[in-house]
Amino acid sequence: MPRTGNRPTAPWTVSPEPVGSPVAGRLLRAYYAEIAGRYHGRAVTDAEIDEGLVEHHSDDLTAPAGVFLVARLGGEPAGCGGLRLLRPGTAELKRLYVRPEARGSGGGGALLGAVEAAARGLGAERIVLDTRHDLVEARALYAGHGYTEIPAYNDDPYAEHWFAKHLG
Repeated sequence: MPRTGNRPTAPWTVSPEPVGSPVAGRLLRAYYAEIAGRYHGRAVTDAEIDEGLVEHHSDDLTAPAGVFLVARLGGEPAGCGGLRLLRPGTAELKRLYVRPEARGSGGGGALLGAVEAAARGLGAERIVLDTRHDLVEARALYAGHGYTEIPAYNDDPYAEHWFAKHLG
């Protein structure tokens, strides 16, 4: 893909993708490898990734109460994000990920915009999410796109920060 310096310059596109597709599977494996690796402070094994994907499955990121989106940079899969309704009017953002080599080129913002549009389409007026303290890039992305910290809305043992955004 074309580059300017270290950053890709091709356009981002975001579209729904079946969560069970090979493309979704590769992105979810990359997502889990990164977040688990950062948590443990080391590379994780394929077996650990497999276990994590079973324990933290994405099966609920499907219609009618959810969606899984794939972001493509210059036509190549480079990121993903999921959404599920928690209750009427409130959706939860899950599995937001942009490949490291594509970061800084607008993929996170493109994904957030598509997730917010999908949430509105599902009737949500608010999006919530949780994240960890060490995922500083994610926290900055959310804050930069109008998400504000809120009290905990779940008891996920890996969550340390909770955010919300009202969809106006």
